[in-house]
Amino acid sequence: MNSAQIFLSISVCALAGLLMSRVCKIFKLPAVTGYLIAGILVGCFCLGSIALPGGYYLGFHAKDFSDIHGFEMICDIALGFIAFSIGSEFKLSELKKTGKQATIIGIFQAIATTLVCIAILFGLHYVLIATTGHDYLPIPAVLILSAIATATAPAATLMVVRQYKAKGPLTDLLLPIVALDDAVGLIIFAILFGAAKAIGGGGADLISIVVEPLIEIFASLIVGAILGYVLSLLEKLFHSNSNRLSLVITFIFATVAITELKNIHIGDVHIGFSSLLTCMMCGTIFCNVCECSDEMMARADGWTKPLLILFFVISGAELDLSVFTQPLFVIIGLVYILARCIGKYFGAMSSAKMTKCSPDIVKYLGITLFPQAGVALGMVSTVASDKIISSDIASVVRFVILFAVLVYEILGPVMTKWALTKAGDITAKPKDLTRRVKNTQE
Repeated sequence: MNSAQIFLSISVCALAGLLMSRVCKIFKLPAVTGYLIAGILVGCFCLGSIALPGGYYLGFHAKDFSDIHGFEMICDIALGFIAFSIGSEFKLSELKKTGKQATIIGIFQAIATTLVCIAILFGLHYVLIATTGHDYLPIPAVLILSAIATATAPAATLMVVRQYKAKGPLTDLLLPIVALDDAVGLIIFAILFGAAKAIGGGGADLISIVVEPLIEIFASLIVGAILGYVLSLLEKLFHSNSNRLSLVITFIFATVAITELKNIHIGDVHIGFSSLLTCMMCGTIFCNVCECSDEMMARADGWTKPLLILFFVISGAELDLSVFTQPLFVIIGLVYILARCIGKYFGAMSSAKMTKCSPDIVKYLGITLFPQAGVALGMVSTVASDKIISSDIASVVRFVILFAVLVYEILGPVMTKWALTKAGDITAKPKDLTRRVKNTQE
């Protein structure tokens, strides 16, 4: 893809996202839903198929999504900023109030979701064999899908919270729980993915199942803590807010770059980093050490708005509508969605009751955990690139998760907004900063 096509695609993505957010506002839908729909419109199934003179296209035209892969850097950086922002929610003053509840709920609901999905998908496995005579949902696929079910989408949740200025007990508890999902999900995925490989005949070892996931988590937290502390020290050298903002942006870029290092080995052990965990920890240390962190975070949020629009539009363009051509996988996907929602809702509800949360949190917290996207797709990529897992199992996992993400990304933000509104955390419509208000005294 040449530079002219890249700039054209970026401009079309940004404009389509902004215009669709206005349409969604008419229907009182979250802006992130509009961005995702805009992505579908500029993808290969719609505007991307329209050719312009000179061999250019209005959007992304490749049916294999290869032209979208060139924009992965934008998505990686956007996720870095999102994770850094979520990390700022882990202030010690706030954690004293909600830290214990968030930890218990975060771990319990993730495990509950996995167990519910295993039970329901195992049942579907035997039903499909009995009715069709063919194993369309192998047991290794059941285990992998159940592990992926733990992951939520911090990006969509954070965007809804920001747009509607959500504030209250549910929001204070929600963001730390979403952040914890990454760590818990990594461990569960590693264990069940190893079990799936063992069942598939490829064998599994203790290093890949236990050691490497734990090293990834601890290495990410340590590196993120160091970078956050160094950032807070260097911030004192600058007195201009613009220079401080530039420093924050530089460190987020550097943090994402470090997490992209892939070929680090100590003996037989591979050392990897989670971008979400590292950036979260960097933001956590920075907001607890730096005195002006609140102001810097607010300025960074304003700077990253166009970047986040591009991220969600590109994410929407990656949604593969061809999954609808596989009716059986759509059925499996619907069962997966139902099982995951049951696990998230009742897992969050029971653990919220156990930790003596308010009735509104008990009732609505699980609904805000429904969105699923980036982390889940990353796990799918891990499955697809593995040399032990068969291509048939990888295909089942890919189709089911792609279908589920398509549904979750469109409906998830809407349900999150509804739940936060019902819980009283969204109490008024957000004010449009660009709106011109007439002086009533004239």
